[in-house]
Amino acid sequence: MKMTEKELLLAEPRGFCAGVARAIEIVERALAKFGAPVYVRHEIVHNTYVVNDLKKKGAIFIEDLNEVPVGATLIFSAHGVPQAVQEEAERRGFRIFDATCPLVAKVHVEVAKLAREGYEFIMVGHKGHPEVEGTMGQLPDGAMHLVESVEGVAHLAPRQQDKLALVTQTTLSVDDAAAIIAAIRERFPNVRQPKKQDICYATQNRQDAVKLLSREVELVIVVGSPTSSNSRRLAEVAQRQGVESHLVDSAADVQADWLRGKTRVGLSAGASAPDVLVQQVITRLRDLGASSVRRMEGIEENMRFPQPKGLRLDEEGEQRLQLGHIR
Repeated sequence: MKMTEKELLLAEPRGFCAGVARAIEIVERALAKFGAPVYVRHEIVHNTYVVNDLKKKGAIFIEDLNEVPVGATLIFSAHGVPQAVQEEAERRGFRIFDATCPLVAKVHVEVAKLAREGYEFIMVGHKGHPEVEGTMGQLPDGAMHLVESVEGVAHLAPRQQDKLALVTQTTLSVDDAAAIIAAIRERFPNVRQPKKQDICYATQNRQDAVKLLSREVELVIVVGSPTSSNSRRLAEVAQRQGVESHLVDSAADVQADWLRGKTRVGLSAGASAPDVLVQQVITRLRDLGASSVRRMEGIEENMRFPQPKGLRLDEEGEQRLQLGHIR
C-alpha cells in the first residue's frame, strides 16, 4: 500500500538536546583519549541505536560497579547516579567522568542545598527511572517521597510540613506534572517549588512542538526508543490531542497500514534520538508515498554544555573524533 499525494510535516525542534549531545561526546572523547574499553554505568542515553553504536566503538555498559576492572575509565550516564554509587566509584579509584545532564545536576544541587536547611522532599516522577533513582539517591532513604499520579498525592506521608520542597523528573509530561503539582499544592500549601521548573527546556519545547504539529496532521510518528521517557511522552501528547500516534525505534517499525486514508503525517523525535534515524524514517515515508516534506516553524535551540575537564584531545585525536574513527 502506498500513500498518494501525502504531506509530511516535521516538528521543530526535535531530536538531540544539549545534554544528550554532551553525554555521547563524553563517551566518544574518553574512547579517543584513553582507548577501549570505556565503562558506562547504565545506558548513556535511552536510545538503542546510540547505545549499539557506542558498543561498536568500545563502550561497555554496566549496572554494577563490580563489573568494572581496577583502574578503568568509568562514565556516569546522562540520567545521574545516587550519591552511594558516586562514592563507591571514587573509593575504587576509577578514572571517572560524569555525563549527568547539567539540568539534572542542577536538581541535585538544589536538593543538597535544601536538605542542609532541613527540608524534606516530594519528587514527581516515574518509579524505576534512572533519573528518579539518581535524584532520590542524593539523600538518605525516607528523606524524599515519590509520587507518580494525582491519585498518589493522597497517600503521601511526609514526617512534617513546615519544611517541604518539591522536585520533578526533568522528562515528564508538562501537563501531567502540572496536574500532580496542583494536587500537591492543594494538600501542602506551604510546599516549596523551585524558582524555575525542573522539567527541562528540551522536553517542554518538543512537547509544545508536537501539540502544534497535532493540529495539522492525522497521524504523528515519534522516533525514539521505548525506554526513553521523553520520547514516550511525545507520543502521549499527540494522543491527548486526539491524534493517532506511534513510537518507533527505527524506520523498520513504520507500518504502511498506519498511513492508509491519511493525507497529512507528522514526524517528531525524542531528545535522545539521533537525526540519522529521523532521516531514515523520512526515507521510509517517502517510499510509502509521502510526496512532500515541510518543516513546521518552531523554537531554535542553541543551548550548549561544556565538556568535563580531562577530555581535551590533541589535533590528531580531534580529527579522529570528528571522522568517527574512535577505535
